[in-house]
Amino acid sequence: MSTRNPVSKLERKLLSKVGKAIKDFGMIEDGDRILVALSGGKDSYGLLCLLDRLRERAPIKFELVAWHLDQGQPGYDGSPLVEWLKDWSGEYVIARQDTYSVVIDKLSEDATYCSLCSRLRRGILYNAAAELGCSKIALGHHGDDAVETLLMNMMFTGQLKTMPAWLRSDDGRNTVIRPLIGCYERELSQYAEERAFPILPCNLCGSQDGLQRQAVKALIGRLEEQHPKIRGSMLAALTNVRASHLLDTGLWEQLGLGPETIGAQGTGRGRLQARA
Repeated sequence: MSTRNPVSKLERKLLSKVGKAIKDFGMIEDGDRILVALSGGKDSYGLLCLLDRLRERAPIKFELVAWHLDQGQPGYDGSPLVEWLKDWSGEYVIARQDTYSVVIDKLSEDATYCSLCSRLRRGILYNAAAELGCSKIALGHHGDDAVETLLMNMMFTGQLKTMPAWLRSDDGRNTVIRPLIGCYERELSQYAEERAFPILPCNLCGSQDGLQRQAVKALIGRLEEQHPKIRGSMLAALTNVRASHLLDTGLWEQLGLGPETIGAQGTGRGRLQARA
């Protein structure tokens, strides 16, 4: 389905949020060529359409390249996505690399595939961006993903971090942006229904139960029943950090906070035991 449909009330709302995120975090610059990672899920379709709308009216010029990876999963049928891309009429690439066999070979049947699959896909994605001359990679993670990742890291890894809106890769070759960071999953689900995106299922990990993210998602849902604004409050907290009220003395040193004796004795890295 073409992105040239009339702008709906919902789309206007999402465009406002995406535009604000791009401006607030300096995501897109004049002359950027952006690879949009298109998984075939609702979020990545929405990302591509919204960026295309903004590109038409933006005061700067930038290009979009839709990029989809066929990972060799049994029963995979990407034809609905390809037909949709043909109708979209923008530049697109369908890459093919069998990561499915690698994941199945490396992990046991009861293992969670997401982490390894994600790492393999990321490496292919980074190389593709360089080969296509893209200066940025746009991913479809939204505000709910950011909140869930924050809680997952706090509860399961003992770290206070989430998905950044803008990130330079460790080797400095790639810059990753997340323009949907201020949008909610329910809005993107409604948008997907409104635009009738041809969603491709993930048969590799979509059927796995007991994933940490699903547990955290359910937890937030239960909390939201009692406190309807809690999701928005947690997302807002990510932009309202008070470093002096945290316990990472290494962060204090970076920002010139805390007593002068920090760093003069020991490592200067305050750490509390994760176990009781």
